[in-house]
Amino acid sequence: MTMDTQDTSYLESRRLVKRWAGPWPALANTAMIAVLFYVSWWIFQDPRGLMRMYTPYVGYMVCRWLLIMFIWLAYIFDFWPFRRGWLETTHPVIKGVVLTAASVAVMLVVIEGFFKGVLGNFGIAYFSPERLESLGITDFYAVEYASEAIMMFAAIASWLSPSWVVACENAPWQKLAQPARGLTVLVVTFFLGMIVYLLTMHSHMAILFYPWQEYTAITAPYWQKFANTVSGNFHIAWIMSCTVVVWVYETIWQRYPFNLIKTDWLRRTSAFFGIILVALCLCFFLFYAQDLVWGLNIRGTRREMAPDWRWLHVGEMAIFWLVGVLFLSFYGGNWPTKFSRPVNVLARTVISLAIGVAIYVAYYKTAHLFLGTQKGFSHPQQFPMIPTIWLINLFLINMWFMDGWPGWKAVPKTAEELEEAKSEIVAHDVTWTPKFARGLLFGAVAGAAAYTLVIAVLPWVGANVTLIR
Repeated sequence: MTMDTQDTSYLESRRLVKRWAGPWPALANTAMIAVLFYVSWWIFQDPRGLMRMYTPYVGYMVCRWLLIMFIWLAYIFDFWPFRRGWLETTHPVIKGVVLTAASVAVMLVVIEGFFKGVLGNFGIAYFSPERLESLGITDFYAVEYASEAIMMFAAIASWLSPSWVVACENAPWQKLAQPARGLTVLVVTFFLGMIVYLLTMHSHMAILFYPWQEYTAITAPYWQKFANTVSGNFHIAWIMSCTVVVWVYETIWQRYPFNLIKTDWLRRTSAFFGIILVALCLCFFLFYAQDLVWGLNIRGTRREMAPDWRWLHVGEMAIFWLVGVLFLSFYGGNWPTKFSRPVNVLARTVISLAIGVAIYVAYYKTAHLFLGTQKGFSHPQQFPMIPTIWLINLFLINMWFMDGWPGWKAVPKTAEELEEAKSEIVAHDVTWTPKFARGLLFGAVAGAAAYTLVIAVLPWVGANVTLIR
């Protein structure tokens, strides 16, 4: 039976089973991912390697659009036009190669054909490096500016595209067969993404050129007083936070707490805007945390004191957490699973945060030694979102395309397992009772206490802990 006649997506229809007991599957996959990461990093990204795409923003643009291609293929199109039978019977390595190659091919069409070829030549000049060069921009900055603009479309899409699937549950087109459903969701989210782009990043692009392009964009940008900067990094901060929270909600939170809402339209609306609200809280907390650690930001300064860099670093810190989230979900079995839903969610959040902090510390202490990046937090050539998203892309290839090979193998879920999986969309196992209300009150008090503790500790961390010497 072909994919477009299935009621359940391929990712939902399979159960990944360990090939070996104990930690060996996670260790084997981690080792494989580490080798693939370093080899592919040297070939494509490393400034000392072969293609050296790390800077200007070409490497970042490719990372972002690869992520979007994987999301479109696996989540929006449910692997259409590949047939379900082929997905179920083909060796995982062959699937990984074929699906990745198909994603790369579509990515090149989108970047080179749509953005550079169509928009860059017939719409907005800054999407085309060649056109910028013909207008007098140097080669490096022509590539940098065009790549940044194209990359930001992908950043917005990495939030909106999965949000429509995860939060809105593909409504109101969830009954359509593929490719009609996928094309509809793609067009709608791309349209919304374009609106968000024009309201956020277009003015940022306009002020990169002198004089500011005031006839084509709002300059100075409307957010300058609120964000204390004219830079579009302010929008990168909250958009990246939205991207991270979508996957936190889908993986370690298992769509909790909005899956407690039984009414479809209210659950979907609450989830979509709730993700944005949680992301904004994360965004502003991470910005405030930097003030506590490094001191108040000062407009007009550079390096880590500058507000534009700190907004960018918000998005970078959020992505470090996402690495921890996906590692725990994919290779840690979404542990723990034996407690109540709220306790499981809380424990996973704490564990994934700890993993993210550990990776953050390891990156800034060692990345300049083996990735070819620059030492320091705020060096102009320091872009931690490139290696972290590159790593996340390898996670997705391994778990979505290769069924977790070699440590795991895919087996079809039973009818009972498929029915149980629906509880992640609507949690029928949780009811609104006085006991549940007391739990919510306790959680709110504990959260406030934890926030107060973190706020008290961060200035001490800034005064006594040094990651980079």
